Amino acid sequence: MGINFVLKKLTDREIRIEIQDKDKHSLPNLIAKLAIKKPGVTFAGYIIEHPMVSYPVLVIMTNGSRNPLDVLKEVIEEAKIIAQEFLESFNKALTNEYKERS
Repeated sequence: MGINFVLKKLTDREIRIEIQDKDKHSLPNLIAKLAIKKPGVTFAGYIIEHPMVSYPVLVIMTNGSRNPLDVLKEVIEEAKIIAQEFLESFNKALTNEYKERS
């Protein structure tokens, strides 16, 4: 099953997106932690009304100097880079371990 996204709210200062994924914390937590570091972001987090029956809603709020959708796009690109760097480092470590054992 893939991840679905539902846009709940979009204004010039706020975006709310429901992330429909079985893992209800990893992705929204990563996005929120990266977003809060961005200039102009005043709040980034996620809300889960009930952990058994609802999905997390990611919230990014800005001071108006940035469009929250632009912040989200920037953060997603940053997360992709982090994931790629992690994968490369992990594969390198596995290769080195394999060589040492051979």
